[in-house]
Amino acid sequence: MTALDNVKLALICKRTPHDEAVQISKKMLDLVGLKADENDYPKEMSGGMRQRVAIARALAASPAVLLMDEPFVHLDEITADGLRKEIHSLVFNPDTSLKSAILVSHNLHEVVQLADRVYVMNGSPATIVDEIKIDLPRPRTERDPRFLDYIDRLYDELSLKTARV
Repeated sequence: MTALDNVKLALICKRTPHDEAVQISKKMLDLVGLKADENDYPKEMSGGMRQRVAIARALAASPAVLLMDEPFVHLDEITADGLRKEIHSLVFNPDTSLKSAILVSHNLHEVVQLADRVYVMNGSPATIVDEIKIDLPRPRTERDPRFLDYIDRLYDELSLKTARV
């Protein structure tokens, strides 16, 4: 399926009329920077482009919350950094229905870069064992000593919680 067809899947499931589904899908592809790639197939796209198609598909369904489980794990660092910035822009973009995003990640730099609130989970079944509020201005930079302090705090929390199990 092309990128456009892939995004339309979210709307077909909602029984959106075809013309409207095409219009919304094109808008979402444009929003994630893939307007010119709507007729490309996955084999013609980079990993970052395929991930942006998946995000466009999710946004096409007009969610209030975007759920992301390790969304950048298979991407190179430069592509992942670009997508993190795009996700932040999308969450605060008035052209989307998004009010929030929930990110599951083991990458502490990614967590501090994107999150305002971090829930540390542990155990089986997983339970919340701590909550850390990230109080840093945006855009955030890893060179900020406070950014690194949050990394250290999260690492300490995770190490401490793991040691107790």
